[in-house]
Amino acid sequence: MGITLGSSGVATILTAVIAFGLTASLGIFLVPYLKKLKYGQTIKEIGPTWHQAKNGTPTMGGIMFIIGIIVAVIAGYITALIAFDFQIDQIQSIKLVAGVVMALGFGLMGYVDDYIKVVKKRNLGLRAREKLLVQFVLSVGYLFILKMAGALSTIVEIPFLGQVDFGWFYYPFMVVLIVGFVNAVNLTDGIDGLASSVTFVFALAFMVYTMKLSLPYLGLFAVAVAAGCLGFLVWNFHPAKVFMGDTGSMFLGGCVVALAFGLDMPLLLFIVGFIYWGEAASVILQVISFKLTGKRIFKMSPIHHHFEMSGWSEVKIVGVFSLVTLIVCVIGYFALPI
Repeated sequence: MGITLGSSGVATILTAVIAFGLTASLGIFLVPYLKKLKYGQTIKEIGPTWHQAKNGTPTMGGIMFIIGIIVAVIAGYITALIAFDFQIDQIQSIKLVAGVVMALGFGLMGYVDDYIKVVKKRNLGLRAREKLLVQFVLSVGYLFILKMAGALSTIVEIPFLGQVDFGWFYYPFMVVLIVGFVNAVNLTDGIDGLASSVTFVFALAFMVYTMKLSLPYLGLFAVAVAAGCLGFLVWNFHPAKVFMGDTGSMFLGGCVVALAFGLDMPLLLFIVGFIYWGEAASVILQVISFKLTGKRIFKMSPIHHHFEMSGWSEVKIVGVFSLVTLIVCVIGYFALPI
């Protein structure tokens, strides 16, 4: 079975300390370096006018928690193996490694996108079709690795309802789900500290889920993501000294998806990922409404900008969205198989 949950405490604490400490510490060097390179974010004129004050704030800060999370997971995993008789749970290990690699792939794509924006001065970055192609390749590759390793089943756990075998339809559906949620996390990164705060709560919840389901290796991943986000908030909380950029938001999107698949409950994302898909849905609804009627449903989308335009402060939006995430994560706990 692998190490027991009780014996993984040392590895868990070590993982959290490294992820938080390394991420927060990297900011001391990386933020000034990004400023020196003039890797500043260009704020779009279509956004809230007061966001123009953020012009030039360093971006690509996601590099901080990408390094912190990956180093922490490796250190925690090795510590768990060495300290507890090298007991290896093969399926958990494969899911852990495949999830980290997939997230890193999305992060690399985000880095290229950011690089084109800030260095090549092409504000839109990669073209939409280029992004989608890479995202579909990464998603298919991730599912293929899990399938070949025997770590994937077409039988899907539907929260509160039971199991259903999706058959061949599983693969195209899950590819779309992965791409959709990665982009939804990306859309959530729109104001200081929002994506990192929501994902912090999300990852903490998955740490609890892995405890309930006795999945300690996957738990190391959840702990690392939570601690990495917390370390990044040292620099990203309002007023942000650095933005994560697509480098960070795409990586976090991969982490979010990998954690859900690690539990064999990807559809749980429709509950615990409420804020993510709510952000994406607000954009879709806004576009559809405007094209069909010429009218907008929201003052601005994604929906966090609607609340901002309605007078909410960035701190209030982050607080409310994080609280909503906590509530849906509690609901998600009761959707876990007993």
